Amino acid sequence: MMRRIELARGRRLTLEDVPRTGGIDAEVLGVAQRIIDDVKARGDEALIDYTMQFDKAKLTDLRVTEAEIELAVAEAGEEFCEAIAAAALSIEEFHARQVSQSWFTAEQGGVFLGQKVTPLARVGIYVPGGRACYPSSVLMNALPAIVAGVGEIAMVVPPDADGRVNPYTLAAAAEAGVTEIYKVGGAQAIAGLAYGTATIPRVDKITGPGNAYVTAAKKLVMGDVGIDMLAGPSEVLILADETAEPAFVAIDLMAQAEHDPRAASYLVTTDDTLPGEVETALQELLSTSPRAEVIERSLTDNGVIVVCPDVDVALDAANLIAPEHLEIMMEDPLELLGSITNAGAIFLGPWTPESVGDYVAGPNHVLPTGGTARFSGPLSVDDFVKKSSVISYSLEGLEADANTVMTIAEAEGLDAHARAVALRLALAFGLDGES
Repeated sequence: MMRRIELARGRRLTLEDVPRTGGIDAEVLGVAQRIIDDVKARGDEALIDYTMQFDKAKLTDLRVTEAEIELAVAEAGEEFCEAIAAAALSIEEFHARQVSQSWFTAEQGGVFLGQKVTPLARVGIYVPGGRACYPSSVLMNALPAIVAGVGEIAMVVPPDADGRVNPYTLAAAAEAGVTEIYKVGGAQAIAGLAYGTATIPRVDKITGPGNAYVTAAKKLVMGDVGIDMLAGPSEVLILADETAEPAFVAIDLMAQAEHDPRAASYLVTTDDTLPGEVETALQELLSTSPRAEVIERSLTDNGVIVVCPDVDVALDAANLIAPEHLEIMMEDPLELLGSITNAGAIFLGPWTPESVGDYVAGPNHVLPTGGTARFSGPLSVDDFVKKSSVISYSLEGLEADANTVMTIAEAEGLDAHARAVALRLALAFGLDGES
């Protein structure tokens, strides 16, 4: 089912061995651009038309009402609401540790420096619909923003054909304290958030993953509004040795593959018998899976098993792939943690399935995909603040640094930069402003 790569001793995995299906198709970008232009021109009317076209929902009002939220909480049920409250508490506590404080310091000569941390005024969060509902995504996007101190949070989510938002999604929003919710998805929702309509005030930043058209729209509006990342298909890499339980490996590969046929699943192992045992376990588990068709297609199209001659080669392969999720099912996973340099989230040991990270552990599940874990990390409180440098010089401080500033400015050919210092000193000391 999964493609297998056997690495002989002395050979390392290359990117050509594991090509990714990421990237944004030019045709998708073109469609997204046309939708964005239309929303900018027609506002709410365009949003309502596209919701009818793509979601088959005939709407007269885009905003979810308080009554709809209250009804959704009741429909979701007490057990779900208790579970989502427990998850919210863990997520909030984890992200509270990320909060950055403004800081200031007084330097010699009357120089005052610092950094001012300011929450964003208004953000938009995109919550996917379609194949499944994602109440966990509500928490993962909204709670870091709330912890950061964001003043206003607007949530967009595609409705069903009856014009209703999934009750679990709305119940999660209620738990997080998000009450500004709009029934719109796709590229049109991104456009509405980025540029505003009569109903949806524009935001400063948009976060949250979506389908290819959502990602394309985020790419196109980036610069006019902030975004978190350009999310691609979801990924898991399981790093395993002979101590790994084949059934655990198999079910965790399935848990990733059930998201989407384009999801990528990797097994990197130092044990040449494990792949066969995992394949057998997969067949047994798939026989009772309600999402077997999606999983089989995902594992067949985008599943890769890499058999490595030793641990160093296996670690090198994991860092090369730079997965969104990395599970380490090896004898001493903590000992290997320091060797992992590229991963969105790292799960240590056999009792830590990706599922706990998706829902309740606390760290964010909005993670870098497509190898971007080489240079980026999970959504965090820092994504919802901006940092301003603060600089204050006394006359004494300016005099001390004047020659350095003027020398560099003159080397760059920026005469006014140098004179901005020279004129101040001239006024202060009664000198010729051109000297």
